[in-house]
Amino acid sequence: MPLPITFLFLYNKPTPFFYCVHPQPLWFFSSLFLFRYSHSLFIPSLACWCQASKQAKVSMAKLSTRFFLCYLLLILVPIFAQSRQPYGEEEVRQKEVDRVTNLPGQPPVNFRHYAGYVKLRPQNQKALFYWFFEAQDGAALKPLVLWLNGGPGCSSVAYGAAQELGPFLVRSKGTRLTFNKFSWNKVANMLFLEAPVGVGFSYTNNSEDLRTLGDQITAADSYSFLINWFKRFPNFKSHDFYIAGESYAGHYVPQLAELIYEKNKGSSKDSYINLKGFMIGNAAINDQTDTLGLVDYAWSHAIISDQLYNKINKDCGFKQSSNQTADCAQHLGGFMEAYSDIDIYSIYTPVCLNSPGRTYPKLLVAPRLLTQHDLWHKLPSGYDPCTEDYVEKYFNKKDVQTALHANVTKLPYPYTTCSGAIRDWNDSPDTVLPTIQKLLKAGLRIWIYSGDTDGRVPVTSTRYSINKMGLKVKEEWRAWFHKSQVAGWVETYEGGLTLATVRGAGHQVPVFAPDQSLSLFTHFLNANTLPSSRF
Repeated sequence: MPLPITFLFLYNKPTPFFYCVHPQPLWFFSSLFLFRYSHSLFIPSLACWCQASKQAKVSMAKLSTRFFLCYLLLILVPIFAQSRQPYGEEEVRQKEVDRVTNLPGQPPVNFRHYAGYVKLRPQNQKALFYWFFEAQDGAALKPLVLWLNGGPGCSSVAYGAAQELGPFLVRSKGTRLTFNKFSWNKVANMLFLEAPVGVGFSYTNNSEDLRTLGDQITAADSYSFLINWFKRFPNFKSHDFYIAGESYAGHYVPQLAELIYEKNKGSSKDSYINLKGFMIGNAAINDQTDTLGLVDYAWSHAIISDQLYNKINKDCGFKQSSNQTADCAQHLGGFMEAYSDIDIYSIYTPVCLNSPGRTYPKLLVAPRLLTQHDLWHKLPSGYDPCTEDYVEKYFNKKDVQTALHANVTKLPYPYTTCSGAIRDWNDSPDTVLPTIQKLLKAGLRIWIYSGDTDGRVPVTSTRYSINKMGLKVKEEWRAWFHKSQVAGWVETYEGGLTLATVRGAGHQVPVFAPDQSLSLFTHFLNANTLPSSRF
């Protein structure tokens, strides 16, 4: 006679998780799985088994034995659960604490987003702030992408998330958010990180940390952040992982990718990161060619005179190196004067005139990091050249900070798009080209894109830098299309590198060409060739 089988809905909170099945062997093996992976579901499963035994009308003696075992296990399970990965359990609980549910000015959406801190040191001494948006649909099947802005010292939340490619863009002078229909979380789960400490809401309680910042520490802290973030969001750990960024993130992104690549070699399953590639836009990657391209672009776009151009080439010697003489520095002062009334980051768009006391262009770098090179960092405009003011106003609101679980230590300075707390930058290699070549050989997919109206890290700089690597061309320079229009030009190289331009876009490509940039990003993730015809 077959054993009686009873099906019961097993609920965890309001949602049925699975059917409870008797007889005993099926429950036993399913419970082992639950005990290993979900203590919160094990106890409901145990209760289900006891109830099923009762409904199956087993003998009173057996039923008494089973209820005794239930009682015993109910006592022992919490003890064992506390002894198994307590930190991991704490992180998973923290995920729900980080969920954003009442963000001022937010339009209604059907996806979840989270914000908060990941500690790099105990006792809240050092922590990085993040804002994470699940994909708009199918988040469980889509890749995870980390976005980094540059500076050094500028915020990925203030720029990437709130002005460029996040789902909520700050508008109306900082009073509300608008939904971005070209948000990159249409095709990926997007994670925005404010790094290093001192940027945005990220903080340290040790002032020495702010004096020792540089590329290496930024990479190391970002890596530590990721390892701990995956403990909080373990369901994303197996996803394909990519890194993207712009400007000085041309350093951050390859350096972090290299660190992940090296750490993965000897890592355990718990610390392995499923890195597949990276994408950088208008990126500083080689000082000598970046500077040469900067000057050539200004001359070819009629911004500087022939006389100044010839003086710079004569006294600066950028074709050989990026070192500067006193005469060179004087000429570069004249170079920047030529840009004083326009936006170097987007040479054909207006500048912001609404801020009292502002001298434009505004600095796009930690204000205390002003050297002869850093004086060239300018704030990009966009469709509304005053968006940066709106962003700072929005993130300084107490109700916004509360909703984002931000500024928990009550920072002694206001939120700014680029940090005023960072005083020094201790290491910045003059090139990351060897790192890019190393990662190409390792099999990573690498795309470099360039908005062609950016004067700060212009397309000429990017082309000079890529040519310096001496890569073999796989597909020669051609137009690529989006919605029947030329969106830019593209060239691909042996080994996995793609160079793409975006027509009419400035330094922050998604600001100026949101639809085209989303198309570019989607093709990158899918490893698809950019369209070569109008249809």
